[in-house]
Amino acid sequence: MQVKPLIATAGAALAALPFAALAHPAAGGAHSHGLVDTALHAFAHPFTGADHLAAMVAVGAWSALTVNPAWRAPAAFVALLVAGALAGFAGLQLPGVEPMIAASVLVLGLLLALQKKMPWGVAATLAGVFAFFHGAAHGYELAGDTGLTAVAALAGIALGSGVLHLAGMLLGRAVLQRHRVLTALGGAATAALGVFMLTRLA
Repeated sequence: MQVKPLIATAGAALAALPFAALAHPAAGGAHSHGLVDTALHAFAHPFTGADHLAAMVAVGAWSALTVNPAWRAPAAFVALLVAGALAGFAGLQLPGVEPMIAASVLVLGLLLALQKKMPWGVAATLAGVFAFFHGAAHGYELAGDTGLTAVAALAGIALGSGVLHLAGMLLGRAVLQRHRVLTALGGAATAALGVFMLTRLA
């Protein structure tokens, strides 16, 4: 019966992360040396920007509330995130990465606020499309890693993203499922962040 306090604490910790970190760090920044350091650096990436963090938590919470089975949309997100990161590693320049990331935060926030239900295949496809652009952004930031270092970076990104999805799913099941007002407020706040990001890009 200690789940609620645990989830509330996790939610508060996520909310306390710096929402000022909207801009992604430039590629080619300082990198730690060694596979473990690379993996840890990559693991932290999804937590360092409010856009990635909000989108991934929203996917988990929305899936927990509306998608059956709940794990498939988050799983698709992680899979396509890795694919996008590989594209970024390879130097593939996708058009509209930042607008798509902002749009994903807006759309996922609205889906959560409205508790929009849809077949799991549609939900997984939608999550996967957005995830590819999130992954490309991560790939650009971590470009330059090769061989085992690249594998460690990909593993770190996937694990960090999975943790955020799991946190969203737990939050959805333990708290939001019982409090529709909190769900609406959380989704609306996420959507508002997406609108703010889009206005910054205009």
